[in-house]
Amino acid sequence: MPSISNKGQAMPQSPIRKLVPFAEKAYTQGKTVYHLNIGQPDIKTPQIALDAVKIHSPEILAYTRSEGSEDYRRKIANYYAKKDIPVKHDDIIVTTGGSEALLFTFGSVMDVDDEVIIPEPFYANYNGFSTASGVKVVPVISKIEDNFALPPIEEFEKLITPRTKAILICNPGNPTGYLYSKEEIQKLAAIVKKHDLFLIADEVYREFAYDGTIHYSILQEESLDEHAIVIDSVSKRYSMCGARIGCMVSRNKEVIQTALKFAQARLSPPTLAQIASEAALDTPQSYFDDVIEEYEDRRNTLIRELNKIEGVKVGNPKGAFYCIAQLPIKNSDAFAQWLLEEFDVNGETIMVAPAAGFYSTPGVGMNQIRIAYVLNKESLVKAVHILKEALKIYKD
Repeated sequence: MPSISNKGQAMPQSPIRKLVPFAEKAYTQGKTVYHLNIGQPDIKTPQIALDAVKIHSPEILAYTRSEGSEDYRRKIANYYAKKDIPVKHDDIIVTTGGSEALLFTFGSVMDVDDEVIIPEPFYANYNGFSTASGVKVVPVISKIEDNFALPPIEEFEKLITPRTKAILICNPGNPTGYLYSKEEIQKLAAIVKKHDLFLIADEVYREFAYDGTIHYSILQEESLDEHAIVIDSVSKRYSMCGARIGCMVSRNKEVIQTALKFAQARLSPPTLAQIASEAALDTPQSYFDDVIEEYEDRRNTLIRELNKIEGVKVGNPKGAFYCIAQLPIKNSDAFAQWLLEEFDVNGETIMVAPAAGFYSTPGVGMNQIRIAYVLNKESLVKAVHILKEALKIYKD
């Protein structure tokens, strides 16, 4: 029998999606499953985006440019300008989701066996993208005891080797909800300039900053023109996960020209989804004001209820819509599967994401889960009650 590639065997499963078969089995048993495992907002997509597709009736659904339509990229540049982020339309490549933007970035600035430093826990698919690119993740551990704050810059410098090509952050963070301050961004800017590295920032949750805080983009640092690469997406901002439209943004012309070759190889991003995403840029600010208020309420509800459970420790997110909870268990993978297979409260159970998959350090995060607070407050209260009851009887 032909053999599977080493890369394929090394490719990690998604901690977010690998339990889906167990959830589907729970459905067949008549159970209600509260999905805390995945960042699929229940917020309605802006009607203006949906209408743009409805009224568009082409005779031929044609390719667009490999870098995305010029009209759309110009509107994206205008969006950034309103955020005090000065970029031009030709600093932008439209991609098939933020995932493709990350793959293009890895392919453009890193070779096989190069290294990227990432504060962990981090978005689980960074492990997958690095494996696909033959790149080694070098983790800097942040801790729940410090609310996942950025580790001291000295910790980054200890890890830099001749193979180090970049530092990658998610801001605000998935899975922790940590929001980097302007001062922290400036410290990272100093270190990448000192060591001639790239600073890659996944900023797809830019709009989701709470408690009156303000998101600060790496592209607001003028001194980073040759170093900064931003990953972005419409998925969370406009509740358009299924559109699969993102972009990579850099004022480094060589990076963009290189990424364009990867974009040409996959031809073009989806045409109708670009039309919807371009229209979404006209979404009024009132939409975001309402969404932020709703997510702040959900976060406060979730954290309050989790803190009532004995033995549970939880980080306090300042952005995005996730948190990491540390449970009085040994193996959250087994616990998450048990919740779906063997446990319910009056026919209801929960699906969570085991947090070990959000680390690259073996054995770390085994007693943690990631919770996405994308459900309404009533459902969140029910879900935490189910978790509380489960922990009363669960044995590792």
